Amino acid sequence: MPSAFAASRSTSRRAFLANMAAAPLLLRRRTDSGPDEFTEPVDPRRSAIILCDVWDKHWCRGANERLAPIVARAEPFLVKARVKGVTIIHAPSDTMDFYKDAPGRRAVLDLPAAKPPAPKDITAPPLPIDDSDGGCDTPGDQQHKAWTRQHPGITIFPGDFITDKGDEVYRVLTARRIDKLFIMGVHTNMCILNRTFAIRQMTKWGVHCVLLRDLTDAMYDPKDRPYVSHARGTELVIEHIERYWCPSTTSGALLKALGR
Repeated sequence: MPSAFAASRSTSRRAFLANMAAAPLLLRRRTDSGPDEFTEPVDPRRSAIILCDVWDKHWCRGANERLAPIVARAEPFLVKARVKGVTIIHAPSDTMDFYKDAPGRRAVLDLPAAKPPAPKDITAPPLPIDDSDGGCDTPGDQQHKAWTRQHPGITIFPGDFITDKGDEVYRVLTARRIDKLFIMGVHTNMCILNRTFAIRQMTKWGVHCVLLRDLTDAMYDPKDRPYVSHARGTELVIEHIERYWCPSTTSGALLKALGR
C-alpha cells in the first residue's frame, strides 16, 4: 500500500501537470476595426462564474427552448470548472424564498459585509436591437413571472453560493479575493447587462467581468429592428458588450486555460 507521502506526491504531480497543460485565456473585445483577440492569465482560485437567471421556466416559450441546450452544456462545464477551484455563484433572480434554507444561501449571508466602491462613470449607446416589446419570438406568449427556482438541470454543489443581489455578490468576490467574474445565463440584452450583480454594475464597481458568449441568449424577435435572425440579434448584443463593457470568451477557452 502506498504511503501517505507517496500519495501526496502523486496528487501534487497531477496538479502540477494540469497546471502545465493550462494555456493563457483567449479573450475577445471589439474596436472600430472589428474583433480583437488577446490573452490573459487566469487563476482558478481567484475566478468565479455567475449564472444569471438560469430559471426553471420563462414566460416565453422560445426562450425556454433555447435555454435547454445551454443548460445541457453548462452542467458538465461547471463541474469541471468547480474541480479546478473556480467559485460558482447561482443567481436566479426573484427566487430567494425557494433557497432561504439552502446551504449556499446561508453561506452568502454568513460572509462579512463588503462595501462596494463608488461606481465609475461609464456610459454606452443604446443596444443595437429593439426589445421594447419584451423580445419574445413565439407569438401569443404574455409576460408574467413564470420562474420559481433555478433550472433543475444545473446542480448546486456544497461550496457554491446563491444570491440575486449585487452587494452580496461583491461580498463573495471580496471574501474569496476574486479578480475575474465570468458571466453566463440569460438574457444578454436584459438581465446579463442590467441586474445589480451583472455586467454594467459590476464593471462600474471595478470588477473584471468576462461574458461567456457560448452560454447565453438574447430576448429578440426578428420582426423588430434591425430585422435579422434571432442568432444574429444575439451576436449584435454580444458585440455591443465586447465594445462598451467587457471582453468575452467561451466555456471551451476557459477550460483550456484552466488545464481542463
